[in-house]
Amino acid sequence: MENTSAKIVGWNWKKRKGEGEFLRVKEIMNERHPSVYEDELATKARAIIRDFSLRILPVIDKTKRLIGTVSRGDIMTISSSVSPIRVKGIMRNPKHTATIEDDATSTVKEMIRLDEWNIPVINSTQDKNYKGVFGLENFIEAIIKTSPEKLARTVEEVMSKNVVACSPEDDVDNIWRLMQTKSLGGVPVVKDNRLVGIVTQKDLIQSGALLPTFESKKGRFRGSSKISSVMNAQVIAVEPSIRAIRVAKIMVSKDIGRVPVIDKNSRLIGIVDREDIAKIIVK
Repeated sequence: MENTSAKIVGWNWKKRKGEGEFLRVKEIMNERHPSVYEDELATKARAIIRDFSLRILPVIDKTKRLIGTVSRGDIMTISSSVSPIRVKGIMRNPKHTATIEDDATSTVKEMIRLDEWNIPVINSTQDKNYKGVFGLENFIEAIIKTSPEKLARTVEEVMSKNVVACSPEDDVDNIWRLMQTKSLGGVPVVKDNRLVGIVTQKDLIQSGALLPTFESKKGRFRGSSKISSVMNAQVIAVEPSIRAIRVAKIMVSKDIGRVPVIDKNSRLIGIVDREDIAKIIVK
């Protein structure tokens, strides 16, 4: 399978008559993003998402027409490595689908409105052949290279201050349910009021700490692990005075979705994610 890292090989700013300059989705989307067929096993979708650190996996039919998507949250309902469930049994309809000719800025605004970080891309509204995935990281990377002045604000100005955090001693099952309930992709881990790590959906998938939802009786059932056993203790954090462009570069280069914000005593005071960065660009 090909390397799925999204790279901007080069793009041109196009000009539509009477409407000024704009960037098309096709110029910065990830054309190498994998897909899966609807009749394949859901465990294969889980393996692809896990092995390539994907946030979504588009689902296609035999004609390569887009028919749905599978997210990290969807595949975490599969607890058994021998589950007979097919992809079509867990896939969802995308909240939004872009076409290759769509304006990237308008598309990002719609993604922010829907709280979607990654969306599938099709050829056109008439031709729904799957073409790739467009993510906020693609847009942010393009802006870093072309309009860095849009990211001149400080992290303190753009971060979220009401942060949902957890403890290293919390049960994995409980924090996963919290992520599902509050639509969180990651949660900072705090001990004695200091940041000690972060746990994300990616960490839970790679650890194998899956909830036995569909197969609570037939699949394997193990006691819940503690967050300390699955969290990433090498967390990247920043202070509030840092410029947003530095955080944006970290997100793109490290492929991370969120960065905790700490004070000089390592106390958690906020968090900034890709959506926060995208918002200041399109305002």
